[in-house]
Amino acid sequence: MKIVLAPDKFKGSLTAPEVAAALAEGIRDVLPDAELVLVPVADGGEGTVSAALGAGFSPRGAAVSGPTGQPIAAKFAVQPPPGAAGFAGGRAVVEMAAASGLDVLPDGIRDARNATSLGTGQLVRAALDAGAREIILGVGGSACTDGGAGMLQGLGARFTDDAGNELPLGGAALARIAEADLGGLDARLDAATLILAADVDNPLLGEHGAAAVFGPQKGATPSDVADLDAALARFAEVLGGTMGHRAVALKDAPGAGAAGGVGYAALVLGAQRRRGIEVVVEFTGLRPKLEGAALVVTGEGSLDAQSLSGKAPVGVAAEARAQGVPVVGVCGRNQLDTPTQRTAGFAAVHALTDLEADVEVCLRDARRLVRETGRVIAADLAQGLAGTSEGLTIVDTDSRKESVR
Repeated sequence: MKIVLAPDKFKGSLTAPEVAAALAEGIRDVLPDAELVLVPVADGGEGTVSAALGAGFSPRGAAVSGPTGQPIAAKFAVQPPPGAAGFAGGRAVVEMAAASGLDVLPDGIRDARNATSLGTGQLVRAALDAGAREIILGVGGSACTDGGAGMLQGLGARFTDDAGNELPLGGAALARIAEADLGGLDARLDAATLILAADVDNPLLGEHGAAAVFGPQKGATPSDVADLDAALARFAEVLGGTMGHRAVALKDAPGAGAAGGVGYAALVLGAQRRRGIEVVVEFTGLRPKLEGAALVVTGEGSLDAQSLSGKAPVGVAAEARAQGVPVVGVCGRNQLDTPTQRTAGFAAVHALTDLEADVEVCLRDARRLVRETGRVIAADLAQGLAGTSEGLTIVDTDSRKESVR
């Protein structure tokens, strides 16, 4: 029996590879002969590099500037081209959160006005140095609202004020931008393919833009939001003067507002925007690994309304359903009612809170509880196989049975 384990991370508790490993341990306790295929996934944000490493990419590291200028060590992943002896011409997965994310802020102190995406640009440059010619840029969990100006600076751009002085880093300083010098941009970008893995379709500016929608999550006050939105508008105007109308028009493109406007800068560089889970499904090889599977287990820390808008578990469920493979969800807590679960593609959902009501214990002891959940899933599967000659039956946590295959 082949079972594919394709979970996302349980944020704050376990990485996606750790969730997959714990599920595998629990399932093997009950079904020792099952063929388990572990395919950790992500939605293009935090955890995307871990998913790439789980898919066989090699880890690389770089010293970069953090979101408030502090030096940090950031990890990315590289994969050589087929049949090559080295990495030249290969591809890389770069995770913005590793360099410019909320989780790497010193002491967690948010600085919406001054946080920068500089380290993300430095990480992209490190990927180019490693030989990558296709770079997947996963954006999510960003700490900045600088329109990607910092990322462009990390790749060689210069932005100056009326006096010719180089601007300080951060979104607020863009209110004073007078000139954009892109002549120093890394020339290797011209021969590289940049993929923006982003699910949000927000534009750069306005009430649905980067500052208004995502700025408050990064510590922006209403006054900061207004200032940052105006600064981003000025940034797009100046870039338009340097690059032409296309740079101005891209401010309205879907995804330009992703990650504090890093989506805008990536689009200016010619990036192709794709849904994060689609990119991850492709580089993990999930689709062919589903062939012949009896069951897929996926999940994340919380299954809720946000999960329905492009998050990894629902994307995995869609892939599995397309091949007629039943899907079970695993999560820390489940906020989807049964009809919504079914619509999303889950035959059953198991939450850690089904085993332990105390959320703090679930967070602290997630590995043990995920392993126990794996045992429950395997026992349900074994019971279904023993109890029906017509196909696979999954037993839901409320003791009702649903024939799913």
